[in-house]
Order: sequence, then C-alpha cells, then structure tokens
Amino acid sequence: MIYDKKIVTFKSPDLEKLQPVFIDLRTIIYVAIGADIEEARKRYFARLEEKKS
Repeated sequence: MIYDKKIVTFKSPDLEKLQPVFIDLRTIIYVAIGADIEEARKRYFARLEEKKS
C-alpha cells in the first residue's frame, strides 16, 4: 500500500500582537499585549523549577 504523506501546517504567532518579556540576556518570552509581565516571569520560573525536580 502507498500512503500519502500529510502536510502539517503550523501557523506562527504574530509577534506584532505580542509583547516581549526579557527573562535574562539570552531568554525572551512573548505574552499578549496588556498581560502582567511579572506574572509571566513567575510562571516561566515555576515551569523551569518543575523541570529540574
């Protein structure tokens, strides 16, 4: 049997609609405009700690 390969299309988020949050010199995350920057940092570090443990 011959199988047709499915084409996976991934639409990238529009960075014009997001604001950057600088974590450190090498790390930048993007959140929605108007979102709480400090909350985004806390969530980032919480996820990082979960991966370490």
